[in-house]
Amino acid sequence: MTAGDLAQQGGHEQPLTELDHPGGDTIVAPSHHIYEGPFTTRQLLHLDHALRVADQATGLTFSVYLGEFETPTREFAEKLHKQVDDSDRAVLIAVSPNQRKLEIVTGNEARKRISDRDSKLAGLSMAAAFAGGDLAGGVVAGIDQLASHAGRS
Repeated sequence: MTAGDLAQQGGHEQPLTELDHPGGDTIVAPSHHIYEGPFTTRQLLHLDHALRVADQATGLTFSVYLGEFETPTREFAEKLHKQVDDSDRAVLIAVSPNQRKLEIVTGNEARKRISDRDSKLAGLSMAAAFAGGDLAGGVVAGIDQLASHAGRS
């Protein structure tokens, strides 16, 4: 269905959601399939801001994965980390709330600036926030701590 088409299914008009590129196809999303993630819009914006600030301040690439882990969890997190552009200079925070797992993976260059001890301290701080029910705040605090330990580029 394209943006010019009328979205009618079963006699009910359906909301249209445009894709990122203008002039592209349009997705018809039935109203009963609205995705509700673990973060509010405000939390997502705060998380995005924390990632951008950390990237710019350190010259490293910070990323976050939130979801289920395959086992073994460390190998799964390392596999995800390798998918990040310039993974040598990347830091991945991987969190699986349902499995109660947290992994922090640093690339070779990032590891020179963020020690295992620094990562463990950030992990403890995040785990404390998660235990208090603050998933987004814990991730943001972890990004901030890791970026602080990495220092300026």
